[in-house]
Amino acid sequence: MSRWVGQPSIKGSTEAVRMALLTLNTIGITFVWGVEQTYCTPYLLSLGLTKSKTSLVWIAGPLSGLIVQPIVGALADESTSKWGRRRPFIVLGSILSAICLLTLGFTKEIIGFFVPDEKVAQTFTISTAVLAIYAVDFSINAVMSAARSLVVDTLPIEKQQTGSAWGSRMSAIGHGIAYATGAIDLPSLLGTSLGDTQFKQLTVIAAIGLVFTCCVTAWAVTERILVATRHDPRKEEGGFKVISQIWSTIVHLPPRIRAICMAQFWAWIGWFPFLFYSTTWIGETYFRYDAAHDAKDSGDALGEIGRVGSEAFIIYSFITFFGSWILPMVIRSPDDESYTQRPPESLRGIVEKLNKYKPDLLTAWMCAHATFAGAMFFAPFAKSFRFATFLVCLCGLPWNIASWAPSAFLGVEVNKLSGAAGANASYRRLSHDSNVEMEEMNGLTSPSILDPDGSRSAPKSSSTGQLSGVYFGILNIYTTIPQFIGTILSTVIFSILEPGKSPELAHNAHPEEQHGTDGPNAISVCLFIGACSAVVAIFATRKLKYL
Repeated sequence: MSRWVGQPSIKGSTEAVRMALLTLNTIGITFVWGVEQTYCTPYLLSLGLTKSKTSLVWIAGPLSGLIVQPIVGALADESTSKWGRRRPFIVLGSILSAICLLTLGFTKEIIGFFVPDEKVAQTFTISTAVLAIYAVDFSINAVMSAARSLVVDTLPIEKQQTGSAWGSRMSAIGHGIAYATGAIDLPSLLGTSLGDTQFKQLTVIAAIGLVFTCCVTAWAVTERILVATRHDPRKEEGGFKVISQIWSTIVHLPPRIRAICMAQFWAWIGWFPFLFYSTTWIGETYFRYDAAHDAKDSGDALGEIGRVGSEAFIIYSFITFFGSWILPMVIRSPDDESYTQRPPESLRGIVEKLNKYKPDLLTAWMCAHATFAGAMFFAPFAKSFRFATFLVCLCGLPWNIASWAPSAFLGVEVNKLSGAAGANASYRRLSHDSNVEMEEMNGLTSPSILDPDGSRSAPKSSSTGQLSGVYFGILNIYTTIPQFIGTILSTVIFSILEPGKSPELAHNAHPEEQHGTDGPNAISVCLFIGACSAVVAIFATRKLKYL
């Protein structure tokens, strides 16, 4: 049995403030992802890479998630740092990500300073940009792993859906800020103080935003401190301990957690091309079917494609933002059977009537898969950027649920495995100052060091989340393996349909090196295949009803 000091707490006088502070780092994380997903594909294409080679670069995302998140989660689970198990990874990871982002944005200048020859510098610029993308993905995944586990560790079981919903809201805000900022002509607005191109200025803003939001969350949250873990002679020690623990947990996953992971697996084969290529797809659709001739000859085609894609995704972000607030109000939590929040007496009758018609989260998740599939089936038929934008916007609410449902279901299951039961639990503030405890004591305050021998029972509503890092790392494995599959599929499709360099972006390439634009857009074909996978995800999610 482990020994702990203190209780998890969050600064703030209201629940909304506490939840916002707990999940504020999600804004910085999603801002970074938004910049990367919007600009990095066209940035690499502008450097002269083909689409098939660019798709291989994006193996960085799944590779970093597969390696970093489970290992960071397992290491953090056993960390005895006086600052807590999760916050050191969040803060240090954000600083490292910021440095890598700045390197990515100013790659040409950094290489040009050391390599004066232009042809040699071009090769080194591409290599450095690719390495910088890998470094950003690896470091940001460490931050994501710790941030997700921090929510599970801090909140009681009946607040897990609330925490996941707030994470979804902050994600929508982060993406909205990223796309809105990307749609503005920053060099015209800010001058050249942060860089002379749109992409450079966005990387500077993203780096500052990430470090700031992560530091605020680390300041606002107080974790329980793991003092020591009781040594089990049956467990391995040494370098393979973490890998062995992860593998053992995967092999012996509880049925419901395995079903959650499989639903995530099939869903993410569809979401991967959508998240990484849809802004480029909208920009290419605009250049091929809608743009005036002078726009096609623009000196900053990268900025033009990024801005067109960002403008489309601003609408998408508005939908996800409002959905992140409205959907949790109209969808029943997965633990509603064991926990029912009591409404005010004056509203009790109305609330009870409405609750009869609220869909459960599982049904909403299946509908999200179906809506996403229906929209992406039409992607190959988009012949205007407005129709492409419409299809992307249809996926706004499904993305809300896709980014919220797996964490909510897994958070509940992890806390049940930890011995937390919300049968008669409630959630209340324990003090009147700004430092607010998050656990319900049911009339009994915990000692400063929790009973190591289990002689005193833990509060029913408490959230230990003792292995939350490992389980969320495993969920991420089931999120990243589909990305490997998506990368391989997109590489094959790009090689067949568009084997040359981009005619929209690689203006310095010889016309014979550029691919044609007469056939179907290769990205739209990837989106269509993703829609097929989303259909399979519907049936995988449905299995949760019978477990």
